[in-house]
Amino acid sequence: MFDLDGTLLNTIHDLGDAVNYALEQMGYPQHTIPSYKGMVGNGVQRLIERALPPEAVNPQIVERVLSHFKKYYDEHCCDKTEPYEGIPELISKLTAEGVNLAVTSNKYQLAVTKIIRHFFPDANWRAVLGNVAGVPRKPDPSVVFEALNQFPTPKRQVLYVGDSAVDMETARRACIESVGVTWGFRPESELRSAYADHIVTSPDDIFTIVLE
Repeated sequence: MFDLDGTLLNTIHDLGDAVNYALEQMGYPQHTIPSYKGMVGNGVQRLIERALPPEAVNPQIVERVLSHFKKYYDEHCCDKTEPYEGIPELISKLTAEGVNLAVTSNKYQLAVTKIIRHFFPDANWRAVLGNVAGVPRKPDPSVVFEALNQFPTPKRQVLYVGDSAVDMETARRACIESVGVTWGFRPESELRSAYADHIVTSPDDIFTIVLE
């Protein structure tokens, strides 16, 4: 079970461009692309709240900025996004081994579906889940439980892979084993502080853990 942003794909440029577009439309200051690494991970609404000046954060403004963001991101979410090195090979090997795969992301569902279909059309996905209205975001484990409802699997046979403390906490709350990846948006120290069961530096390490 994979997180999406910062785990399977480096999405930061397209996310940053979309937020900057939305901020520009509303007359607010923009941010550098690298600075968005510290803002992502809790869904796009929280991303917008973090990008706005503090005095501008209210439901009406957030909703208007979010509307501009989605209009842009829906069209450009695959422009600069790329799989991390070794990820396509990992997904292909896991699929060849018959390993069941899932994506559970805090990104809204429409974008998750489009991105996964674009980059990994032939993978053995049993569930591809983003955030939907009425379902709490990670680290609440509801999205993990929904994936397991769609393809029932004993928890002892589930591995959760992500790049942030949010992901490690999600796995802990779901009572499944966690893997923190060091190539994503958060530092290794965050993964250690969040008590990741494994910390890996390459996709090959994930394949080794799965085989074990």
